[in-house]
Amino acid sequence: MKKIGIFYGSSTGVTAEVAEEIAKRLGVAEADVHNVAKSSPSDVAGYGVLILGTSTWGAGELQDDWFDFLDGLEALELKDKQIALFGCGDESMSDTFCGAVGELYNRLQKTGARFIGYFNAEGYDFDESPAFIDGVYVGLLLDNVNKEELTDHRLKEWIAKVKSEIK
Repeated sequence: MKKIGIFYGSSTGVTAEVAEEIAKRLGVAEADVHNVAKSSPSDVAGYGVLILGTSTWGAGELQDDWFDFLDGLEALELKDKQIALFGCGDESMSDTFCGAVGELYNRLQKTGARFIGYFNAEGYDFDESPAFIDGVYVGLLLDNVNKEELTDHRLKEWIAKVKSEIK
């Protein structure tokens, strides 16, 4: 299996906890889990699979630590890498739920990376999400505020899907 690197931005600790749980379930070493606030885009070089996680703030914006990191990541050639996305949000933000996941997806299109880990968001109650693109949710969407009881099952399903798609 290709080496996996997990990169996340977290303001309240929820996304960090999810990143650590994903690492545990995938057998990813602690040294391969990176807070983007303390990382450089060049840190992705040693990984074949990038799992990127962000929380969503305001009107669907990225978590603050992602801005500079994503600017640098966009400039890289990532055609030999696979990217899986996950995000934490609040479904009561009914027209921007997990919008930052959609922003990561859209901005990283030009890098040549291949995206994996598309998922469904059934069971939530929101109107729309910028992470819903071309008829699919482009990553794992979690709401640990209103629907924490769905998280464990969703993680299991998504991780199995990601594992099956790693090439």
